[in-house]
Amino acid sequence: MRAVELTTARTVSFATLGCRLNQVDTQQLQTLLEARGFRTVDFDEPADVVVVNTCTVTARAEFSDRQMIRRAARVSPGAQLVVTGCWAQTSPGDVAAMGEVDLVVGNGDKDRLPDLLDRFVAGKTYVSDIARARTVEVAPVARLHGRSRAFLKVQDGCQHRCAFCVVPLARGPSRSLEPKVVLDQARLLVGAGHPEVVLTGVDLGHYGADLVPRTSLAALLRLLVEIPGLRWVRLSSLLPAYFTPELVEIVTSSPVVAPHFHIPLQSGSARVLRLMRRPYDTRMYRVLVERLAAARPGLGLGADVIAGFPGETDEDFADTVSCVKELPFSYLHVFPYSARKGTEAARRGAQLDPRTITRRSRALRDIGQAKSDEFRRRLIGSLEDVLVLETRDRTTGSLVGLTGNYVEVVFPGPERLMRNLARVRVTGARGDRAAGELEMAGTVRAAG
Repeated sequence: MRAVELTTARTVSFATLGCRLNQVDTQQLQTLLEARGFRTVDFDEPADVVVVNTCTVTARAEFSDRQMIRRAARVSPGAQLVVTGCWAQTSPGDVAAMGEVDLVVGNGDKDRLPDLLDRFVAGKTYVSDIARARTVEVAPVARLHGRSRAFLKVQDGCQHRCAFCVVPLARGPSRSLEPKVVLDQARLLVGAGHPEVVLTGVDLGHYGADLVPRTSLAALLRLLVEIPGLRWVRLSSLLPAYFTPELVEIVTSSPVVAPHFHIPLQSGSARVLRLMRRPYDTRMYRVLVERLAAARPGLGLGADVIAGFPGETDEDFADTVSCVKELPFSYLHVFPYSARKGTEAARRGAQLDPRTITRRSRALRDIGQAKSDEFRRRLIGSLEDVLVLETRDRTTGSLVGLTGNYVEVVFPGPERLMRNLARVRVTGARGDRAAGELEMAGTVRAAG
């Protein structure tokens, strides 16, 4: 083993795989390391330390983790290579067995990374029992380096034990940030020039249930929407069972809550939902989605769907197809079922053959694409507020703006509009984006 002394002039790069929450965690790690004197460089530039933040939600995710680790070693052959995240938490031995890896740090130990690098010894593994985690670590507000949108982690972990899901093993029990901390961080982000704040969490709807005194996501939103300068607060994925009357009221009545929800479905078959141990049924799902869509015209609505869950019959799949066709989705995230070690579904019989899973996944993706195309076409002629993103369209060089209902609109415009709000007339649909024209009157509203 080799001991390495930390110096203040060292460089660090990051690679993040998986969900938006992982991206937030990486931003926080970057902030912590920069506070210790590290200088962040692009991942494709050789660095002294490389941090790979991994995912483990599917077998494909772990394959991508391995590829990224090997790529990091090629780009920075002399670096201290740190692997953290969900794969590091659930399978530290597999990660450590990769010859390229110097340090394995679990999700419960991420905030210790600056100190671990201070006393770095190659070959060490730091993975505590995530099941014992009771708090969300409060990191400094991440430096977002020109990002238009700000992501704020308010909750981590999950109380559910869905039959297919490894996330509770990777993230631990549900735990929340105190409302005051959330509000302070949101105000700092808005003051730093971010008119949109995205609330993230593993099980966001459970926010506040672990706190004393107990609170809720609805109560938090009522406070957030009063922050001056905040144009949109956007919610990450929410299970349908969390849409209490109080939450429905605030998300349908406040113009500050973005008209876009991601509500996981997973299956349109009531029988399969029971096998999955999901905390809702198809009737609850349909009633909620139809109510939200009626209350907020033009609502952007996304869902996760799993194809090929063990025991899924042709009739079950037909129920899912009918469900996704009938409901007003603007996009779908389709996942071929992937057995995860330690889950109930992985131990169950009736595993489907890969060709059936692939065929069903393709059929659902085709439906999702058609719905997405139709949703963008319905926007043609509408006048939309958009948050102009920090990068231009690679093909045309035009600006790219994100609407409240989660559609990217490409339109010509000057550099000064980036990271600001603009008003755009949608003129057409182009691939996975809409096309638009900048409205000259009252176009720009400053972000900061």
